[in-house]
Amino acid sequence: MEDKLTVRNHEGYRDPTAFEAIRSAYGTVFPFMPIIYLCSPYSGDVSRNIEKAKRYARFVIDQGRIPLCPHLMLDGIIREPEERDLVLFMDRALLSKTAELWVFGSTVTEGMEAEIRQAERKGMPIRRFDEDCHETGEEE
Repeated sequence: MEDKLTVRNHEGYRDPTAFEAIRSAYGTVFPFMPIIYLCSPYSGDVSRNIEKAKRYARFVIDQGRIPLCPHLMLDGIIREPEERDLVLFMDRALLSKTAELWVFGSTVTEGMEAEIRQAERKGMPIRRFDEDCHETGEEE
């Protein structure tokens, strides 16, 4: 069984040797937590979707990873729809800095679809979860 923290290399393959070497060197303090791009709806019921995204971000933290959720960071700063192209550009830039894309919920918006397509082009691992943070088993 895998440790709660990652035992995979940057390409997603199991790498227990490196994992054990780092663990031995640092003991229980683990110096690396992968950054996960959190993909969930923003448009529509924005305030409800922000609350859901906060719950999803907490779930990512509880999995031993760092959540990156642009619509939590940019809510109230970016002017939608006037700056939509800027938002999509920022999303692509941030996604390029993460290890995996985790998709939450059954609704996939146009913006989410663009994020998923970019992750697929990069060969990035994509995991899907329902609104209750249960993995659906659909991997890309």
